[in-house]
Amino acid sequence: MSFGAPEDYFHRIMAASVSGQEQERSKEAFFCPQPQQTDAVKAYEYLEKYSPTNNGDDPQKRDEEKNEYEESPSKRRMVQWRGNYVSEREAKALRHVFDDMKDHFGHHRSDPDVSVILTGLTHPGGRERTWEGDLDFIYNIRGERCKLAYIGMDICIDLIPKLVNKRDGRPLLRDYGKTWVYAYLPEITMHKVKSYVRAGTGWEISDEGIIEDPNRNLVAIEARMHDGLRQPKPSFWVVEDDDDDATSFNDSSSFSRIGSVQSVQKDTDQQQIHRGIGFFSVSMEIDGSSSKVKPIRGAKGVDDDATLIFTLTSFSTWGVTDSIAPIVYGASLYH
Repeated sequence: MSFGAPEDYFHRIMAASVSGQEQERSKEAFFCPQPQQTDAVKAYEYLEKYSPTNNGDDPQKRDEEKNEYEESPSKRRMVQWRGNYVSEREAKALRHVFDDMKDHFGHHRSDPDVSVILTGLTHPGGRERTWEGDLDFIYNIRGERCKLAYIGMDICIDLIPKLVNKRDGRPLLRDYGKTWVYAYLPEITMHKVKSYVRAGTGWEISDEGIIEDPNRNLVAIEARMHDGLRQPKPSFWVVEDDDDDATSFNDSSSFSRIGSVQSVQKDTDQQQIHRGIGFFSVSMEIDGSSSKVKPIRGAKGVDDDATLIFTLTSFSTWGVTDSIAPIVYGASLYH
Protein backbone atom coordinates (compact mmCIF):
# COMPACT_ATOMS: atom_id res chain seq x y z
CA MET A 1 0.00 0.00 0.00
CA SER A 2 1.44 3.34 -1.01
CA PHE A 3 0.38 6.94 -1.36
CA GLY A 4 3.39 8.49 -2.89
CA ALA A 5 4.70 11.99 -3.39
CA PRO A 6 7.86 13.37 -4.98
CA GLU A 7 10.84 14.13 -2.81
CA ASP A 8 10.01 17.86 -2.74
CA TYR A 9 6.57 17.18 -1.27
CA PHE A 10 7.15 19.30 1.83
CA HIS A 11 8.30 22.35 -0.10
CA ARG A 12 5.81 22.29 -2.96
CA ILE A 13 2.67 21.00 -1.32
CA MET A 14 2.54 21.60 2.42
CA ALA A 15 4.78 24.70 2.77
CA ALA A 16 2.84 27.34 4.68
CA SER A 17 3.20 31.10 4.75
CA VAL A 18 4.97 31.11 8.10
CA SER A 19 8.67 31.05 7.37
CA GLY A 20 11.67 30.52 9.56
CA GLN A 21 13.45 27.68 11.17
CA GLU A 22 11.40 25.50 13.48
CA GLN A 23 12.46 25.50 17.07
CA GLU A 24 12.50 22.30 19.01
CA ARG A 25 10.09 22.28 21.89
CA SER A 26 10.88 19.99 24.76
CA LYS A 27 7.87 18.92 26.74
CA GLU A 28 7.76 16.29 29.41
CA ALA A 29 4.53 14.63 30.42
CA PHE A 30 3.41 15.01 34.00
CA PHE A 31 3.71 11.63 35.68
CA CYS A 32 1.83 11.35 38.92
CA PRO A 33 2.79 8.93 41.67
CA GLN A 34 0.88 5.69 41.61
CA PRO A 35 -1.81 5.15 44.24
CA GLN A 36 -1.08 2.91 47.17
CA GLN A 37 -4.72 1.89 47.51
CA THR A 38 -5.78 -1.23 45.73
CA ASP A 39 -9.58 -1.33 46.01
CA ALA A 40 -11.72 0.17 43.25
CA VAL A 41 -13.30 2.91 45.36
CA LYS A 42 -9.99 4.37 46.52
CA ALA A 43 -8.57 4.05 43.02
CA TYR A 44 -11.49 6.04 41.70
CA GLU A 45 -10.91 8.74 44.34
CA TYR A 46 -7.26 8.85 43.35
CA LEU A 47 -8.23 9.23 39.71
CA GLU A 48 -10.42 12.23 40.44
CA LYS A 49 -7.54 13.95 42.22
CA TYR A 50 -4.49 13.06 40.14
CA SER A 51 -5.58 11.57 36.81
CA PRO A 52 -4.17 13.01 33.57
CA THR A 53 -7.79 13.37 32.51
CA ASN A 54 -7.51 16.52 34.58
CA ASN A 55 -4.27 17.41 32.83
CA GLY A 56 -2.16 16.21 35.74
CA ASP A 57 -2.57 19.47 37.67
CA ASP A 58 -3.15 19.78 41.39
CA PRO A 59 -6.76 20.37 42.51
CA GLN A 60 -6.16 24.01 43.51
CA LYS A 61 -4.75 24.87 40.10
CA ARG A 62 -7.63 23.14 38.33
CA ASP A 63 -10.12 25.10 40.45
CA GLU A 64 -8.34 28.35 39.63
CA GLU A 65 -8.46 27.57 35.90
CA LYS A 66 -12.12 26.57 36.15
CA ASN A 67 -12.96 29.81 37.93
CA GLU A 68 -10.95 31.76 35.35
CA TYR A 69 -13.18 30.47 32.56
CA GLU A 70 -16.47 30.54 34.47
CA GLU A 71 -16.11 33.92 36.15
CA SER A 72 -14.41 35.90 33.39
CA PRO A 73 -16.70 38.51 31.77
CA SER A 74 -15.37 37.44 28.37
CA LYS A 75 -16.58 33.93 29.16
CA ARG A 76 -20.13 35.11 29.95
CA ARG A 77 -20.56 37.78 27.25
CA MET A 78 -22.00 36.33 24.04
CA VAL A 79 -21.04 37.48 20.54
CA GLN A 80 -21.66 36.23 17.02
CA TRP A 81 -19.16 34.23 15.00
CA ARG A 82 -20.21 32.93 11.58
CA GLY A 83 -23.87 33.23 12.54
CA ASN A 84 -23.58 31.42 15.87
CA TYR A 85 -23.62 32.92 19.36
CA VAL A 86 -20.55 31.96 21.38
CA SER A 87 -18.76 33.43 24.38
CA GLU A 88 -16.48 36.36 23.70
CA ARG A 89 -13.42 34.35 24.69
CA GLU A 90 -14.39 31.40 22.49
CA ALA A 91 -15.00 33.79 19.59
CA LYS A 92 -11.50 35.15 20.07
CA ALA A 93 -10.09 31.63 19.81
CA LEU A 94 -12.28 30.76 16.82
CA ARG A 95 -11.12 33.85 14.92
CA HIS A 96 -7.52 33.11 15.86
CA VAL A 97 -7.61 29.53 14.58
CA PHE A 98 -10.20 29.54 11.77
CA ASP A 99 -10.11 33.10 10.42
CA ASP A 100 -6.55 34.24 11.09
CA MET A 101 -5.23 30.67 10.72
CA LYS A 102 -2.75 30.93 13.56
CA ASP A 103 -1.10 28.27 15.73
CA HIS A 104 -1.59 25.43 13.29
CA PHE A 105 0.43 22.23 13.16
CA GLY A 106 2.41 21.94 9.96
CA HIS A 107 5.73 21.77 8.18
CA HIS A 108 7.71 25.04 8.10
CA ARG A 109 5.49 26.47 10.85
CA SER A 110 6.60 27.70 14.24
CA ASP A 111 5.60 25.51 17.16
CA PRO A 112 1.97 26.32 18.03
CA ASP A 113 1.52 28.22 21.29
CA VAL A 114 -1.10 25.82 22.58
CA SER A 115 -1.47 23.27 25.34
CA VAL A 116 -3.72 20.21 25.45
CA ILE A 117 -6.06 18.94 28.16
CA LEU A 118 -8.25 15.87 28.36
CA THR A 119 -11.60 17.10 29.62
CA GLY A 120 -12.75 13.78 31.06
CA LEU A 121 -13.31 10.12 30.34
CA THR A 122 -16.74 8.58 29.92
CA HIS A 123 -17.89 5.09 29.10
CA PRO A 124 -20.32 4.72 26.18
CA GLY A 125 -22.12 1.82 27.86
CA GLY A 126 -22.08 -1.90 27.39
CA ARG A 127 -19.43 -4.36 28.44
CA GLU A 128 -16.57 -3.06 26.34
CA ARG A 129 -13.66 -1.66 28.35
CA THR A 130 -12.91 1.27 26.01
CA TRP A 131 -13.35 4.75 27.51
CA GLU A 132 -13.64 7.97 25.53
CA GLY A 133 -12.63 11.56 26.19
CA ASP A 134 -12.49 14.82 24.24
CA LEU A 135 -9.43 17.04 23.97
CA ASP A 136 -9.51 20.78 24.52
CA PHE A 137 -6.80 23.15 23.32
CA ILE A 138 -5.70 26.21 25.29
CA TYR A 139 -4.37 28.93 22.98
CA ASN A 140 -2.24 31.77 24.31
CA ILE A 141 -3.61 34.72 22.35
CA ARG A 142 -1.82 37.96 23.19
CA GLY A 143 -1.47 36.92 26.81
CA GLU A 144 -5.00 35.56 27.23
CA ARG A 145 -5.58 31.82 27.57
CA CYS A 146 -8.52 30.80 25.39
CA LYS A 147 -9.98 27.30 25.31
CA LEU A 148 -11.19 25.74 22.07
CA ALA A 149 -12.18 22.25 20.97
CA TYR A 150 -10.36 22.47 17.62
CA ILE A 151 -6.93 22.43 16.07
CA GLY A 152 -5.71 23.18 12.55
CA MET A 153 -3.25 21.06 10.57
CA ASP A 154 -1.66 21.38 7.14
CA ILE A 155 -3.05 18.41 5.23
CA CYS A 156 -4.25 17.12 1.91
CA ILE A 157 -7.68 15.48 1.74
CA ASP A 158 -8.49 12.79 -0.78
CA LEU A 159 -11.83 13.31 -2.53
CA ILE A 160 -11.14 10.71 -5.22
CA PRO A 161 -13.85 8.03 -5.15
CA LYS A 162 -12.63 4.67 -3.94
CA LEU A 163 -13.34 1.48 -5.81
CA VAL A 164 -15.89 -0.43 -3.80
CA ASN A 165 -14.83 -4.05 -4.12
CA LYS A 166 -17.43 -6.64 -3.32
CA ARG A 167 -16.92 -9.99 -1.77
CA ASP A 168 -19.89 -12.31 -1.37
CA GLY A 169 -22.05 -9.38 -2.44
CA ARG A 170 -20.90 -7.12 0.40
CA PRO A 171 -19.02 -3.82 -0.06
CA LEU A 172 -15.56 -3.77 1.52
CA LEU A 173 -15.15 0.00 1.59
CA ARG A 174 -18.16 1.74 3.09
CA ASP A 175 -19.27 5.37 3.16
CA TYR A 176 -16.06 6.87 1.79
CA GLY A 177 -16.65 10.56 1.18
CA LYS A 178 -19.79 10.45 3.34
CA THR A 179 -18.66 9.71 6.89
CA TRP A 180 -14.88 9.65 6.45
CA VAL A 181 -12.03 10.55 4.10
CA TYR A 182 -8.29 10.02 4.01
CA ALA A 183 -6.17 12.97 5.10
CA TYR A 184 -2.44 12.94 4.21
CA LEU A 185 0.16 14.87 6.20
CA PRO A 186 3.90 14.80 6.87
CA GLU A 187 5.02 12.29 9.45
CA ILE A 188 6.82 15.03 11.39
CA THR A 189 3.52 16.91 11.80
CA MET A 190 1.81 13.87 13.27
CA HIS A 191 4.74 13.30 15.64
CA LYS A 192 4.42 16.89 16.86
CA VAL A 193 0.68 16.56 17.47
CA LYS A 194 1.25 13.37 19.42
CA SER A 195 3.99 15.00 21.50
CA TYR A 196 1.67 17.88 22.48
CA VAL A 197 -1.07 15.45 23.48
CA ARG A 198 1.38 13.32 25.45
CA ALA A 199 2.74 16.38 27.26
CA GLY A 200 -0.72 17.64 28.14
CA THR A 201 -2.45 14.42 29.14
CA GLY A 202 0.35 12.09 30.23
CA TRP A 203 -0.81 9.30 27.91
CA GLU A 204 1.37 7.74 25.26
CA ILE A 205 -0.26 7.79 21.83
CA SER A 206 -0.49 4.65 19.71
CA ASP A 207 -0.19 4.42 15.93
CA GLU A 208 -3.58 2.73 15.61
CA GLY A 209 -5.54 4.18 12.70
CA ILE A 210 -2.42 5.81 11.21
CA ILE A 211 -1.11 4.48 7.90
CA GLU A 212 2.59 5.16 7.47
CA ASP A 213 4.61 5.53 4.28
CA PRO A 214 8.19 5.65 5.60
CA ASN A 215 9.63 5.89 2.10
CA ARG A 216 8.10 9.33 1.64
CA ASN A 217 7.77 10.42 5.29
CA LEU A 218 3.99 10.68 5.01
CA VAL A 219 1.11 9.35 7.03
CA ALA A 220 -2.58 9.00 6.30
CA ILE A 221 -5.37 9.18 8.86
CA GLU A 222 -9.01 8.24 8.52
CA ALA A 223 -10.69 11.57 9.22
CA ARG A 224 -14.23 11.11 10.42
CA MET A 225 -17.00 13.44 9.26
CA HIS A 226 -20.42 14.19 10.69
CA ASP A 227 -23.31 13.27 8.41
CA GLY A 228 -25.47 16.26 9.26
CA LEU A 229 -28.04 14.36 11.32
CA ARG A 230 -26.81 15.31 14.80
CA GLN A 231 -23.82 17.51 13.94
CA PRO A 232 -23.25 19.76 10.90
CA LYS A 233 -21.34 18.38 7.96
CA PRO A 234 -17.79 19.73 7.57
CA SER A 235 -17.56 22.89 5.49
CA PHE A 236 -15.44 23.20 2.37
CA TRP A 237 -13.83 26.61 1.75
CA VAL A 238 -11.85 27.73 -1.32
CA VAL A 239 -9.37 30.57 -1.47
CA GLU A 240 -10.36 33.74 -3.31
CA ASP A 241 -7.20 34.40 -5.28
CA ASP A 242 -6.60 35.49 -8.85
CA ASP A 243 -3.41 33.45 -8.91
CA ASP A 244 -4.44 29.96 -10.01
CA ASP A 245 -0.93 28.71 -9.29
CA ALA A 246 -0.99 29.70 -5.61
CA THR A 247 0.52 27.00 -3.44
CA SER A 248 -0.31 28.47 -0.04
CA PHE A 249 -2.25 31.24 1.66
CA ASN A 250 -1.01 34.52 3.09
CA ASP A 251 -2.35 36.97 5.64
CA SER A 252 -4.46 38.72 3.01
CA SER A 253 -6.08 35.53 1.69
CA SER A 254 -9.82 35.13 2.07
CA PHE A 255 -11.96 32.06 1.61
CA SER A 256 -15.51 31.35 0.45
CA ARG A 257 -17.65 28.41 1.51
CA ILE A 258 -18.92 26.40 -1.45
CA GLY A 259 -20.68 23.64 0.48
CA SER A 260 -19.95 20.64 2.63
CA VAL A 261 -17.06 18.26 2.02
CA GLN A 262 -19.63 15.60 1.14
CA SER A 263 -21.34 17.76 -1.50
CA VAL A 264 -18.03 18.81 -3.02
CA GLN A 265 -16.90 15.18 -3.19
CA LYS A 266 -19.91 14.40 -5.40
CA ASP A 267 -18.79 16.96 -7.99
CA THR A 268 -16.70 15.09 -10.55
CA ASP A 269 -14.59 18.21 -11.17
CA GLN A 270 -13.61 18.26 -7.49
CA GLN A 271 -12.78 14.57 -7.15
CA GLN A 272 -9.09 15.21 -6.67
CA ILE A 273 -6.61 15.60 -3.83
CA HIS A 274 -6.91 19.06 -2.29
CA ARG A 275 -4.19 20.72 -0.26
CA GLY A 276 -4.92 23.18 2.52
CA ILE A 277 -5.73 23.36 6.21
CA GLY A 278 -7.98 20.92 8.00
CA PHE A 279 -9.73 21.85 11.23
CA PHE A 280 -10.37 18.96 13.57
CA SER A 281 -11.94 18.08 16.86
CA VAL A 282 -9.88 15.38 18.55
CA SER A 283 -10.85 12.69 21.03
CA MET A 284 -9.03 9.85 22.75
CA GLU A 285 -9.94 6.21 23.27
CA ILE A 286 -8.35 4.32 26.15
CA ASP A 287 -8.81 0.66 27.00
CA GLY A 288 -9.29 0.33 30.74
CA SER A 289 -9.42 -2.70 32.98
CA SER A 290 -13.23 -2.74 33.00
CA SER A 291 -16.30 -0.70 32.09
CA LYS A 292 -16.83 0.31 35.73
CA VAL A 293 -13.61 2.07 36.75
CA LYS A 294 -12.01 4.92 34.82
CA PRO A 295 -8.57 4.04 33.44
CA ILE A 296 -5.56 5.21 35.44
CA ARG A 297 -2.34 5.43 33.52
CA GLY A 298 -0.01 2.66 34.64
CA ALA A 299 -2.68 0.73 36.51
CA LYS A 300 -2.97 -3.02 36.09
CA GLY A 301 -5.05 -4.03 33.08
CA VAL A 302 -4.96 -0.55 31.51
CA ASP A 303 -3.36 -0.16 28.09
CA ASP A 304 -0.27 2.05 28.05
CA ASP A 305 -1.30 3.79 24.83
CA ALA A 306 -4.32 5.86 23.88
CA THR A 307 -5.74 6.19 20.37
CA LEU A 308 -6.45 9.57 18.77
CA ILE A 309 -9.67 10.05 16.81
CA PHE A 310 -9.76 12.99 14.36
CA THR A 311 -13.08 14.45 13.18
CA LEU A 312 -12.90 16.91 10.30
CA THR A 313 -15.09 19.96 10.95
CA SER A 314 -13.89 22.31 8.20
CA PHE A 315 -11.38 22.41 5.37
CA SER A 316 -9.87 25.46 3.62
CA THR A 317 -8.08 24.78 0.36
CA TRP A 318 -5.91 26.82 -1.97
CA GLY A 319 -5.87 24.25 -4.77
CA VAL A 320 -5.41 20.67 -5.86
CA THR A 321 -2.31 18.58 -6.35
CA ASP A 322 -1.41 15.68 -8.59
CA SER A 323 1.82 15.05 -6.70
CA ILE A 324 0.34 12.54 -4.26
CA ALA A 325 -0.75 9.09 -5.32
CA PRO A 326 -3.90 8.28 -3.33
CA ILE A 327 -4.51 5.12 -1.38
CA VAL A 328 -6.19 2.59 -3.64
CA TYR A 329 -7.64 -0.84 -3.13
CA GLY A 330 -6.89 -3.39 -5.81
CA ALA A 331 -9.67 -5.83 -6.58
CA SER A 332 -7.10 -8.61 -6.86
CA LEU A 333 -6.46 -8.35 -3.12
CA TYR A 334 -9.92 -9.62 -2.31
CA HIS A 335 -10.49 -12.38 -4.86
